[in-house]
Formats: sequence, C-alpha cells, structure tokens
Amino acid sequence: MLKQVQAAPGTGIDAFFSAGSVAVIGASDDITKIGGRPVQLLRKYGYAGAIYPINPKGGTIQGLTGYASILDTPTAPELAVVAVPAQATLQAVRDCASRGVRGVVVLSTGFAEAGPEGAQLQAELVGIAHNHGMRLLGPNCLGAVNVVDRLVASFSIALEESMPPAGQIGIVSQSGNIGSFTMRCMADRGLGVSRFIATGNEADVDVADGIAALANDPATRIILCCMETCRDAGRLIQALDMARRQNKPVIALKIGATEQGQAAAASHTGALMGSDAVFDAVFRRYGVLRVHSFEELLDVGHAAVLLGAERLPTTRAVTLVAASGGFGIMMADAMVQAGMELPQLADTTKALIREAVPTAGTNNPVDASAQMSARPDILLKMLTALQNDANGSTLVLLLALSLYNPRLRGVYLEALSKIRASHPDRLLVIISRGPADAVAEINALGIPVFPSIPAAASGLAGLVRLGQLATLPPAAAYGGPVEKVDAAVFRNEFHAKKALAAAGISVPREEVVASADEAVRSARATGYPVVLKIASEDIAHKTEIGGVALDLKDDDAVRQAYGRLMANAKQHAPQARLDGVLVAPMVRGGVELIAGVSRDPVFGPVVMVGMGGIYAEVLKDVAVQVAPVSEDEAARMIRSLRMFPLLDGVRGQPRADVAAAARTVARLSEFACRHAGDVAEIDMNPILVRPEGEGVLVLDALMVPTSSSTPGH
Repeated sequence: MLKQVQAAPGTGIDAFFSAGSVAVIGASDDITKIGGRPVQLLRKYGYAGAIYPINPKGGTIQGLTGYASILDTPTAPELAVVAVPAQATLQAVRDCASRGVRGVVVLSTGFAEAGPEGAQLQAELVGIAHNHGMRLLGPNCLGAVNVVDRLVASFSIALEESMPPAGQIGIVSQSGNIGSFTMRCMADRGLGVSRFIATGNEADVDVADGIAALANDPATRIILCCMETCRDAGRLIQALDMARRQNKPVIALKIGATEQGQAAAASHTGALMGSDAVFDAVFRRYGVLRVHSFEELLDVGHAAVLLGAERLPTTRAVTLVAASGGFGIMMADAMVQAGMELPQLADTTKALIREAVPTAGTNNPVDASAQMSARPDILLKMLTALQNDANGSTLVLLLALSLYNPRLRGVYLEALSKIRASHPDRLLVIISRGPADAVAEINALGIPVFPSIPAAASGLAGLVRLGQLATLPPAAAYGGPVEKVDAAVFRNEFHAKKALAAAGISVPREEVVASADEAVRSARATGYPVVLKIASEDIAHKTEIGGVALDLKDDDAVRQAYGRLMANAKQHAPQARLDGVLVAPMVRGGVELIAGVSRDPVFGPVVMVGMGGIYAEVLKDVAVQVAPVSEDEAARMIRSLRMFPLLDGVRGQPRADVAAAARTVARLSEFACRHAGDVAEIDMNPILVRPEGEGVLVLDALMVPTSSSTPGH
C-alpha cells in the first residue's frame, strides 16, 4: 500500500502523548482481554484525564460509565484506542473522525500483515484518517505510553506489574514486543523512560514520526530506536536530522542485516528492505549509533543516560588500568580493534603512579598490580594522577570480580566516590561483573559499568560517535532539477563518458571509429600507444569476449587489433549491435579506484567508491553513501577504505590525488541525483588516480537505464 503524502515527521503525534481524554473502543471488564487492559492500566497508574470505555452494551466497565458509541461521550475524546475485530474497525475509525478525535491507536490485527483483503481495509482506515486530519497509529501495534503523565494507550505486559520510572529515555519501535522489552529492561536497571511508541504496520504514523516527536520532546534526552525497515527514506532522514540538530543522541537496533533476516522482516512488515550497508551509511551521516544486539542497546543506552550529552566522550583516547598485565593486554587489543587510541602518559603522571603503587607498570595500559586495591587512599592517588594527565583520555578501570568481595568493594566505592567528586567532568568507565546493588551504587555516581572487555570497547567507540553529534557537518543536499539524460549514454562507454565529462568529470580524449583505416587515423591523432575497445550497447563486459586490446604501439598493431575485436564480437555476441571501436590513449601510472551509483529500493541513488581490481571484488573494500555527497564526505569515504594507504604514499610511493578523486565522486553523486529518473546504475571502472596535483581520469564507464527508460540510437 502506498502512503499518502504527509506533513513533516512528528506532526500531530502529541495526540498520543498529551491527550487530555481517552476513549477505549472495545473496552471490557475482563482485564485479560486487549480491550480491557488499556482501561485497567489507565486507572491503575493514575491517568488524570477522562476515560471513556466504549462498548455496545454500555453499562459500567471497570467501575467507569460505559458508552455504546464514541458519539455518545460527554465531550470529544482527544485520543481513541481501538480494540475491536478488524471488520468492526472501519466503523470505529469513522466514528472517531466524526467526533473530532485527534489521534487513534488501532491495536487490532488482521490488516496488511494478513493479506490483500486486510491491506485494502487498512488503506480505507488511512483514507478516513487523512481526510479528517487525524493521525492513526498502527494497526497491529502495541500503542503508545507517556510515562510522565501516566497516559497508557497500550496493552503491553511490560506494564502489568509496574510503570517504569519517569526519565529521559524515549523509545520508538516498529516491533511492539522488542520496544516494550526495551522499556522493561531499562526500568529494571533503574533508568527512567519518557515516552514509548510502537508503530506496528505503519499505515500512517511511522518510525520517523516517533523519532521526530521524541527529538522535539523536552522530557526526552536520548532516543532508543528498534527498527526492521524503512518505508519512506525522506521522512526518516528528516527525523534523524531533527534529532541531530536538537543534539538528541539516537541509538538504533536495526535488525534484518542478513539475507535471511531481511526476508523475515519483509514478510513481517510487507515493506521493501534497503541494503544494510546503506542503512549503516545513513546512520553514520546523521550521527546515529547503530548497535547489533539487544545487550549492546541496553549497555550503551544506559551509559549514555548516565553521562548525559555534556559528558559524552568526543575523542577516541583511552587510558586502561587493570590489576593484571594479561587483562591489560586484552583490554588494549579490544580497544584498538574497536578504533580507540591509547596515548602515552606524561612522565609526571608515571612518577605519581609509582609513588602510589611502586610496583606498577606505567605504560598504557597501566599494570597497577593488586596493590592498587590495598587501601582507598592508594587507589585514589593513582586515579587522581591519571585523571589529571594532560592527554584528556577516558579512564577505563577493570575490576573483574572484585565487587563480589566485601572488602574490595568498600575500597573501590570509596575511591570512586571521591574521584567523581574531585573530577566531575572527567570520564571514568568501569569493566566489572558484580552484585546488582554494587553496580547500581557505581552507576549512581554517574559512572557507567560494562560487563565485559568487548562490551566496553564497542560501547566506548559508540559513545564517542554520540559525543561528536553536535560537530557533525550538515549533510549534502541536492536542490537542482531532475532532468532526463540523453538516451545515447546507454549505448556505449563513449557516450557515457561524454555525459560525465559535461558534468565536470575528467575522461581521456577518445573517438569511436567504424573501420581499420579510421582507427589508424585516430590512433595517430591521439598518439601511440593506444587502446582499442569494442563499442556496443549490448556488450557491457568487453574483456569477457576479447573486446579490448591494450598498449598498441603502431599502425599495424591497430589494424590487426581492429579486425580481431570485430571478429570476437561477432563470434561471442552475434546478436549485438555494434557501433564500432573506441580508440583511446594508453594511460599508465597512478592507483586504480572504482566508483559507481546504484538505486537502493529505499533510499534511491547511492554512490559507491572503492579500491580497484581485486580489492573491490574479493575484499569488498568499498564505502557507500546516499547521494549526493560533498567533496569532504567523499574524501572521508575514500579515507575509510582499508587499502587507503595505497593512495597515501605507502612505502615511499607518491601520494595520489585524493582531492581530485573526492571531487570526481561528489560530481558523480550530483549527476546521479540530476538524472535519478532514468539512470539506474553507473559504473566508472577503473578510475586512474594520478600523483598529487595531477588529477584523475575515468578510463571506462557504463550506464544502465531504469526500467521506465528506453535507450535509443
């Protein structure tokens, strides 16, 4: 089902969080039923607004006056919760619209997830909502909760025993169960929740609405997002940009990373899946921290809440401390693999450590030996020296199982309490397993506790990304026209490169010829040595049919090559339409890159850059980003490649012209946006990147039309 055009993400979502009155359609006295639970939860947790149970039988429902229809309530409810069978939902939503309800939550199932008939019914619900300016959450959803105001429009079992404490964490989830489990787990850790919203089928309200609403919510400081897919890339990007501009960290558990997981997600939601690498790129662009496990979501989310935006780390420097050299090595390995850095300590810091613990190893990681926990004053002196070190790094202290020992627990808690008081702005992280109450005491000091070395390493790397949110540059945007491209670009590489050259991308001087004599004339004009390549819109991979001849040094070589290429084409591709042979200069020197554009089903044109040859094909050493990209962003993409040292002058080789390569990628991305309507793919391979200051040359290019475009001659 296609969604109708909507206003900016987050518009009208306050109806689900700040309604002054709630109607429950399908209300029941039985609190085990879906229609009974919202009424019970609203009453149990002290919602201050009016509650209107709606049931055709009327009477009294859970001690409240029941109404046969929402049309009979004393005042128009601002929010309605619908818990009736799918076929009865249509009339219920019509009545809500007639009554002037601002938002309706459809908990019922049996819609798009159930097949074509359900999808048609869902489309009718959306039509009613849109025609009356009413927002619709669901169907097939777990609803919404405003923890602060005790507004419950949900039947979640996570609320059965208790409401989470009010706090700063906002949760938006496409999966109701995953979202409510997140809410319950955060509450079990003693962390407060501000808002919760589960979007279900997303017939109207989607995950972008939830993110945008939380980004603009004063009660929310951090957003946890559990998502399977994206139905509207533009709205998601808008919402993420809102969160970035509000400096609200977003931590996303994006599931469906494997082909099997993506297939399951598609069958569950009925939505197209975008490439997982593209989701990664979009998240990176807008400062979203993507996590890959539920445990990581909880650990990093917990740490981010404890630190607050003002104390999140902004550099990757860490100083590691353990009572064991072996543990120190394990910490160092994990941190470096996660992209963290281990700066050296100042000589004065080393001297102060030795004063406190004479047997300590004073490199980073610091091997403090068991003596560090002999007395609180010893540990405090060492920690003070490290926190005062000029490198300004995050201090990571491994306690292993020490918190289980009452004496050691006392030593650590006393020292940690004092170091937090004396250095409130410095970041200290603990790695330890221990009793829940001991961990809670440390957390209460504003010190995150990670349960393992790998969790601390990935968690700290993630916190750094969140800490850099405020410094992210605005994403590139394309504001120009979308134009049709000359259909000739799909015929052969000559026309493709001609169009790229017009867009400011450097290509060699080339010519397409129709005879051996013309090939010789062109080769002489170009200057030997030259390259000959078959030119045909039906032969995309020329080398596979013997359609390329390299390093031709004279007229005879050109004549022979011309005949050989034409013969090979007729033998291996007898039906192919031949435009002739391309004559180009034989260019040497430099490093090969590839760059291209593909069309992602969710995000549209996506630009890719990678090292040429086997590095892209075998090692998959590529970087991607949604088009367009700026030159700075393109340069960051190139520098992120594992084989970037080949461009950066490894082993005395001249540095390649990375700036020119980045400019080429940026211009390619703009070309893709300008011609997004009819160009599905672009492949520039190879791109020869010459030494610094000498530019680049695109040696081969291919363009593929969209299915709606018809290439012609």
